[in-house]
Amino acid sequence: MKPNEQTRRLMVGGVPLGGGAPCAVQSMLNTPADDAQTNLDQIERLADAGCEIIRMAIPQRSCLDTFQAVCEASPLPVVADVHFDAEIAIQAARRGAAKLRINPGNIGGPAKTDAVIDAAGEAGIPIRIGVNAGSLDDALKARTDLTLPQKLAASAEEYVGYFHARGFDDVVVSTKASDVPTTIAAYRLLAEKLPSTPLHIGVTEAGTLFQGLVKSASGLGVLLEQGIGDTMRISLTDDPVQEVRACWTLLAALGLRRRGPEIVSCPTCGRCKVDLIGLARAVDDCLQAVHKPLKVAVMGCVVNGPGEAADADIGVACGDGVGVIFKQGETLRKVDETAIVDALMEEIGKL
Repeated sequence: MKPNEQTRRLMVGGVPLGGGAPCAVQSMLNTPADDAQTNLDQIERLADAGCEIIRMAIPQRSCLDTFQAVCEASPLPVVADVHFDAEIAIQAARRGAAKLRINPGNIGGPAKTDAVIDAAGEAGIPIRIGVNAGSLDDALKARTDLTLPQKLAASAEEYVGYFHARGFDDVVVSTKASDVPTTIAAYRLLAEKLPSTPLHIGVTEAGTLFQGLVKSASGLGVLLEQGIGDTMRISLTDDPVQEVRACWTLLAALGLRRRGPEIVSCPTCGRCKVDLIGLARAVDDCLQAVHKPLKVAVMGCVVNGPGEAADADIGVACGDGVGVIFKQGETLRKVDETAIVDALMEEIGKL
């Protein structure tokens, strides 16, 4: 049995986490925390991209009215991200948060943590305990007998034990680091030490688009393939919509979940007689509006044509200024290079 089949089933709004539920895709708003409409506009874009859970920072108490307005109008469950001020977390639980995200190490001590736990319990919502490599408590950080992954796991284990001792079991845990080996090792330890606790996986501060995608895919891909991870975020210094696209692409690549089309395209070579890179990008852009789990092939020549991409639902094999549109290996029609994208999308619309 894989780890995520053993974890406790929780609900974040209407989205199930754990207990064998599909790994849920989430992202975080990056618009001003005091502007409800701007946040709701971004939530709509994220929902269209396939986001299932959204997180919103509440940096100060004056933003609580905005947070409540967002919760009331959002099509997605909203997680309150709170640091340093327990009262914000307490109020967020009362104002519509579907989940709280706190770090007990910076929320103000045991008494204030208890108050947050009580508020979540009264609201019937889960809490994510977020442990990061940069925010370990001083005593644990100073220990020389533990590796960093062991410190992260030990911190999370201690907090989860504390929450359980207070009778609160609806807990999700994350132990993020900015480097991939530490992240993988920490989550493997958590899956072993806390087998019933749902895990939120991610590489924190992964970087800008290209680097962040590579780091996140390499780290989270390893974990997901091993069945570790009940919900995920690919953190990027970019538009959050890119985070959601990346999550779905990774899940699809691993055969775990698929929401939209997958492009199969060759890397081009000297045989190519069309602008295949531009063509593939144009097809990719058009496919963002398609929510069918299709395999779409964009091939540069007859060598990588219908034969090699015979398992594609639809595709094009390009020649000298032309393209042959094919469906599951069978030729449909030949079109001029300038008409390839439109012809391909027309055929996709028929599927």
